[in-house]
Amino acid sequence: MVILVGIDEAGFGPILGPLVVSSSTFSLPHHLLTLDSTGSPQADLWQVLKKSAANKRKHLAGRLLIADSKKAHSKSLGIKHLQRTVLTCLKCLGKEPSTLTELLTLLCPDYLEQLSEYPWYKKVDSQILSADKADISLVSQVLSDDLSSNGIELLELKSRCLDVAYYNKMVTAVKNKANVLFTATSQLIKNAFDNLEGDDLQIMIDRQGGRVRYRKMLQLMFPDMKLKILRESQQNSSYELQANSKLMRLHFIVRADDRYLPVSLASMVSKYLRELLVYNINRYFAGFGADLKPTAGYWKDGLRFIQEVKTNLPHVKYDDNQLIRCR
Repeated sequence: MVILVGIDEAGFGPILGPLVVSSSTFSLPHHLLTLDSTGSPQADLWQVLKKSAANKRKHLAGRLLIADSKKAHSKSLGIKHLQRTVLTCLKCLGKEPSTLTELLTLLCPDYLEQLSEYPWYKKVDSQILSADKADISLVSQVLSDDLSSNGIELLELKSRCLDVAYYNKMVTAVKNKANVLFTATSQLIKNAFDNLEGDDLQIMIDRQGGRVRYRKMLQLMFPDMKLKILRESQQNSSYELQANSKLMRLHFIVRADDRYLPVSLASMVSKYLRELLVYNINRYFAGFGADLKPTAGYWKDGLRFIQEVKTNLPHVKYDDNQLIRCR
């Protein structure tokens, strides 16, 4: 069996709201993993799981959409596909969160203590995940049966959420927000290495920016592990890391969130969590009665939102370091 982990983020570019990095983990028969022309591992799980999942909204026909979150979410669509997919996959794991607090407890429990320090996150415990439970139950059964019949198992979903104050602290310390993202990614990699059993651990990561070489950063994050460069190219940078008799292979691949189902799922988990959390920022400031247009937190619109808060709510006090990212 191969243990296949996909990792992706949501919220690297915005000025408001958290940075979220997530992983999804599957075990699958070794014959489902092949090498493509660039030497990258290839497992077309959409084809294998075609009865239950698809990567396009067109002709979905009740199946679960598992795709790069940019294809699953928009202003017109909202979070409906993100929510349906994440909650269905959690249902396959025997988990049924009904509030944002319960969801965070399952995906990133350490984050709850940090949230308690923010005035706009005080009501997350009452934020209901208003999904169609009958639909979730049906689709999760179809997915579970499809996974099982193909010898595949969904093992876990995990997230790392970096609230704004912590993010600012980290960026100040390392002087580079890309390094902050890599640190959070590395924490999920370490979790996989430490807690997942299997002789063949393959971790697929969406390439972070234009970076091709990761050796120095990996050696910094995993100083006690032996590192071997398998390839470094414009399309795929792969590494083997070993500690004692256990090893893992990491693959930083261009458009991994569009090419590998586990990475797409991680992308959707990250985006879903971030959208729910940013909703609370909008709800908090709108609660003061001002006519504020909601924001998704991205740079230009985030600056517009900050200016509207200052103009329309001059009496509302808040900590800039908790709301606004330093870069």
